[in-house]
Amino acid sequence: MVRRPVAWILAVVLFVEAFGVAALNWFLGIVADRQNMSLAGIDPDAMSVSSKVGGVVFGLYFLLCAVVALLVAVRDRAPAGLGRILLISVAVVHGLLGAFAWAMVVDKAAFVFMVVVLGLVVLLLMTYDRLEGPSNPTPAPDGPDSPKDSEQPERPDQDPAPIVPPPAPSPS
Repeated sequence: MVRRPVAWILAVVLFVEAFGVAALNWFLGIVADRQNMSLAGIDPDAMSVSSKVGGVVFGLYFLLCAVVALLVAVRDRAPAGLGRILLISVAVVHGLLGAFAWAMVVDKAAFVFMVVVLGLVVLLLMTYDRLEGPSNPTPAPDGPDSPKDSEQPERPDQDPAPIVPPPAPSPS
């Protein structure tokens, strides 16, 4: 199937992206510190520290999402709970970053990268979404699905119970 390779590729891409985002923001923090840059009167040290902290936080976020994708690849099971929420949130983040890259005409490669990562995350979430049962479900001979001698078979000449719609809401 395509599920495990997609999970492995997504894990690698998110690991690389985590380190890239952290390194880029750390570099921007160093540049802001060395040039004493200020934006709207904000202290240059605050600019530098906030860039570095933001890089570390986003790097750890992407790293955590990569670990979730790696666990999905290793276990070959759908992500559940917090892992599923993290993957959905990283899909939203890449969708928003792709929209910003398109709107700001940063670079077509940045837009394509964001859309590819978004597609990988959505593909990972959707391929594990189906419930797969046994390929040939046969009930046991004495199981709950087997007919009993004492039960009478259904008669096709009788109509089943009518379907009654729910009552209309009262105007109050």
